[in-house]
Amino acid sequence: MTARLPVTRALAALVEQTTGRPCGVGALPRVQGKSGWEPASAPYTILDSLPAEFGGPPLWDWHADAAWSYQVTSVGERGDQAEWLADRVRAGVVGRTDGRWTHDLRVPEARVIDRELTYDAGGEPSVSAAGAIVSYVQRVTITVTPA
Repeated sequence: MTARLPVTRALAALVEQTTGRPCGVGALPRVQGKSGWEPASAPYTILDSLPAEFGGPPLWDWHADAAWSYQVTSVGERGDQAEWLADRVRAGVVGRTDGRWTHDLRVPEARVIDRELTYDAGGEPSVSAAGAIVSYVQRVTITVTPA
């Protein structure tokens, strides 16, 4: 079975690369500022782990393949920011060109065999003491098999 952490790190790196914006893993992303590490300004993404499914070839190893699920939350100060960022996440993770993935997702000691966008909720505004934000939730599943 492939470990989850390398998949999580590879997906977070892909999201950062394809959006050009910071991605936090389970938390608000932090960026290097003038006075050290500080919270990233919007727009940014947060990657959270969700339950997984396992499978594999019959009579061999039922846990050989792992379908790791994630929620990517795009956060902006306005609806258009969150939607723009979500569009870039979608294109980066599941986008295709000429029948192939547009962007490589390299996981150490594993081979990515499928990527799927399983949920795309759209923007949801909220107002707090810190001000207004809009979050856009997408869920993706990355299926891997040992390399």
